[in-house]
This record gives sequence, C-alpha cells and structure tokens, in this order.
Amino acid sequence: MDRLRFGTFLAPFHPAGENPTLALQRDLELVEHLDRLGYDEAWIGEHHSAGTEIIASPEIFIAAAAERTRHIKLGTGVTSIAYHNPLWVAERMVLLDHLTRGRAMLGCGPGSLPTDSMMLGLNPTDTRELLEVDLDIIMRLLRGETVTEQTKTHNLVNARLHLRPYTQPCFEVAVAAVASPTGPRMAGRHGIGLLSIGATLSKDGFDALAHHWSVVEERAQHFGQTVSRRDWRLVGLMHIAETREQAYADVQFGIETWFRYFQKTAAFPQMAVEGGDAKEMIDFINEAGVGAIGTVEDARAQVQRLWDQSGGFGAMLLLGHEWADPQATKRSWELIAQHVMPHFQGGEISHAQSTLDAKEHAMGKREDYAAQQMQAVATMTERYEKEKAGQS
Repeated sequence: MDRLRFGTFLAPFHPAGENPTLALQRDLELVEHLDRLGYDEAWIGEHHSAGTEIIASPEIFIAAAAERTRHIKLGTGVTSIAYHNPLWVAERMVLLDHLTRGRAMLGCGPGSLPTDSMMLGLNPTDTRELLEVDLDIIMRLLRGETVTEQTKTHNLVNARLHLRPYTQPCFEVAVAAVASPTGPRMAGRHGIGLLSIGATLSKDGFDALAHHWSVVEERAQHFGQTVSRRDWRLVGLMHIAETREQAYADVQFGIETWFRYFQKTAAFPQMAVEGGDAKEMIDFINEAGVGAIGTVEDARAQVQRLWDQSGGFGAMLLLGHEWADPQATKRSWELIAQHVMPHFQGGEISHAQSTLDAKEHAMGKREDYAAQQMQAVATMTERYEKEKAGQS
C-alpha cells in the first residue's frame, strides 16, 4: 500500500443559533491542531444559506488558516463554481497558491444546497450544467490559454491569467462526486483528482466506489489523460474514543443536531441519514457501514473496508463535525493520528507493522540476549578480579 494520506473535509457544521465568530475560531483551531498532528490535507466548504455550514468563502478561510499552519495542504471543498465567474475562480486560486507557497488546492462542485443557488436564479440542473462548462474554462485558463466564451451566467472576452501558478505546472484540482458518474467523468476528461464526498455518506455512494474509478479511467483514456488513484480522495464519518462506550457517550453532545440538519433543514437528499434518537443514529453510522463511532480498531476496519471496496485510493478525508464537545473531538483526531494513520502509511510495510515487527523480534531474542548480557557482566567482573589480583 502506498502512503495513505489523511485529512478533513470541513463544511463546517455548526448548530444554528450559536455564536458564529466563536464557531469559526474553532474551525481555525481545528486546522491548526491537525497540522500539528501530521494530517496532510484540509478541504473547506462553501455555503451561503441554511445557517449551519457558515463559511461563505473557503479561499478567505484558507488564507487565514495558512498563516497559522506550516505543513498541511488546504483545499476548497468545494468551490461552487456555478456561482462564480470562472476567470475569478482561477485568479483567486493562483493568488492562494502563491500566498501558501504551494499548499493550496482547488476542489470544484456544483453546490450542494438549493437554497444557495436559488438566490442566484439557478436550479440544481443549471448548476450541474454550469459545472462542466466552467470547469473546462478554468482548466484552459490554468494552462495559460486565452478564453473567449459566453456562458449562461458570464461573458469572457480574451480572458487570461496575468499570474502563473506558484506550483508548476499547476496546483492540484479535484472535482466532487456523490453517487452519479458526472464527477468521475469530468475528472477523467481533465486528468484531475476526484473527491468522493458520498463515499460512505450513503449506501449508494459506497456501492458506486469501484464504478467511479472505472469511469475516471475510461474517460481519461478517451481524452488522452493520465490519472492516478493517489489523486482520489474519499470522505467518511468517524468519532473515536478509548472505548466504544466512551465514544457513544461523547456523541450524545451533538449527533442529533447534525442528523436533524440533513433530515429537516438541508435539501440534500443524497445525505439520507436515518435515526430517530441518538442510539438509532449511532447504530445507523456503524451498522449501515457509513462510518465508525467507536475505537481505533473500528476506525482501522472502516478504512480497510473502503480500501477493499474501492480497489485503493490516495486520501481518507474525515468529515468535520461537532458530534462531540471540542475536547473529545480533538481527542478523536489525536487517536486516529496515533493509532490509525500508522497502519496505512510507510509503504509495503507500514509504520505500525515495522515497529510491531521490531518488538516481536526483540521479544523472541530476549531470553537468549539477556543471558548473554548477564554472561558479559560476569566475564568483565571476573576479568577485573584477575586484574586486581595480579596487581597485589
């Protein structure tokens, strides 16, 4: 197994009615925490309605987070490009690429909330049609082309970028997918990454995993592009504690609020989560296979399950949520970094297996080597006694 990257997909989700300033500070602090723990990536969402996913500009958030972090890569997860002039999307990302010295990534999607797009006079069909058109324009601009094109929402006349990206030839670009082949088809056409947001968030998303990558490869071959599973990112759900009982107790804090958002507020039927109370919600996450609420062993099993179902991918992104209070949430991220990530990193022999093998080898030799140690002490003691006797 190649080194599996880990990160977060941070919408974010905050209960409506609470202090948004403090909530946004928690988001920034979480990204700082993940950077210190060695997580590889953080993808930040864009939403404009419904009162819960409160980051309107992932680019502005990334600029703030970049100044607080050192290593973690920061992506728009995703930029709803149907809402924007594609020229300005490309321009802003090139600027971020320079400001972050190559840590910025562009994720593209149609926008998940109809309450966002309707304010622009766009229905969900419009946004999906615009995604394909606008992504093509963005990729042409990033290649250095001059673009003249009239879209449903914008008119570009001899449009071109006046800065080249800091990252050569370009920063990473990825397109979102839930269950349909639309995202995989565009990823293959342009030779870019795939963000499988629905990887474990619905049964349909899980079942579509292997099919998604076959679509990417088929389209890439058709258009003469090269694609790699390293650029395929899966999004999943987890909360981890030292024991299952503790994990179940932790999520009593906020799992119901999160479920109710998708059940009652957000018009996003792809997130068809089920459960009437906290126990049913926990059971749904664990028993339907959409995530893991439990121990590090449960987390490792879920990642392995996704690996086996998909045939392999490049990054495991855990959906940011506040099922638990801030302290327990941070502890969950710590446990995953300490006890899950090492089992999927390090190459053919993982970091975890390497140290476990070293321990096993030492244990097998301990008795013999301990006897040799004692014999060495006895030999040197005897030698000293002889030296001392010879001097008298």
